Amino acid sequence: MAKLVLIRHGQSEWNALNLFNGWVDTKLSDKGIAQAKTAGQLLAKEGIQFDQAYTSVLTRAITTLHLALEEADQLWIPEVKSWRLNERHYGALQGLNKADAAKKWGDEQVHQWRRSYDVLPPLLEEQSETMTIDGKTYPALDRRYHDVPEGELPKGENLKVTLDRVLPFWDSDISKALKDGKNVVIGAHGNSLRALVKHVEQISDADIMGVEIANGEPWVYDLDEDLNVVSKKILKPEA
Repeated sequence: MAKLVLIRHGQSEWNALNLFNGWVDTKLSDKGIAQAKTAGQLLAKEGIQFDQAYTSVLTRAITTLHLALEEADQLWIPEVKSWRLNERHYGALQGLNKADAAKKWGDEQVHQWRRSYDVLPPLLEEQSETMTIDGKTYPALDRRYHDVPEGELPKGENLKVTLDRVLPFWDSDISKALKDGKNVVIGAHGNSLRALVKHVEQISDADIMGVEIANGEPWVYDLDEDLNVVSKKILKPEA
């Protein structure tokens, strides 16, 4: 039996500002750093020994994984980064304030863009290398993606497209490690992890809309040799 642990990154700078983040490479806020460390403390208390780590190529997920593993005294374990674990690409919504978007398009439309399985956000016409918000410039599409075929770079994604992007990496790497009996930890994002949860738990398209993964709260699965869920536990900090 193998363990699969999913950790959504701690609060990012743009989470704190209520902005759509997506592939724009923001850092953790002070609160996010604390959440990441708490996640590691919860894992240490649980006594899980990891064999392999995976994360996206976005700083907020990488930092969360590292802080959590450091708290759990397991920063040394092998790690693989993949763009396929990135947050869903929010298209033309990236950098916009969510409240302002709701005023412009309506609460229901924005809710559909955020939570639905197969409704696409407004798409970008072209990719930009950077994005500047409030005078600060953030990487948006830099050399970390140089080996990704141009046709695979998104200009906006829903959860269905995100799952289609994540699954090849699940099949080629993550699932193989789990079937080898390795305990795996993944530090990633709300929607790339929701995509994995949908796949692992075999959740319907409709029901996945109600699934929310909180920042810095590890989801712990015990999986059998066929990767069926034997048990599930969400680790929450004490109130």
